[in-house]
Amino acid sequence: MIHPHDSAIVRTLGRIVVPVAQLFGFYVLIFGQHGPGGGFVGGVVLAASMILAILIFGVNADDSRLAQIVLHGDGLGLLIFAGVGGLCLIGGGQFLNYTHLEIPALDEPSRHYLGIMLTQIGVAADVAVTGVSIAISLSFEGDEVSHG
Repeated sequence: MIHPHDSAIVRTLGRIVVPVAQLFGFYVLIFGQHGPGGGFVGGVVLAASMILAILIFGVNADDSRLAQIVLHGDGLGLLIFAGVGGLCLIGGGQFLNYTHLEIPALDEPSRHYLGIMLTQIGVAADVAVTGVSIAISLSFEGDEVSHG
């Protein structure tokens, strides 16, 4: 079990560093198509920031609330990714061919941008959920072995 850190300095720095890291993760996710980054890298940064919050504040703390919420979103990223690909198929194209993404009142460049952004959000969501769930499951596995 991960116990909250007892140092006031670490907790204070954590309250500053964790939101900045999460903001950077969202930045990498949103602007990843214009430079290095994207869904996977943004998801890894978000997962790392949530794991840091868990390590500093504990699993059930209010400061780790985002990690608790993310764990309930398992499969949501895959649903978004497959949903965008399915909409492309329904539009008459290939899977994830955003030219055939049928969204009314959007021109072709806007459909491409929205399709790419939604798939990157789906990838980031699954990567973040996977990272946080691995960290939490590893923290509980040692306790179960030592008590069992």
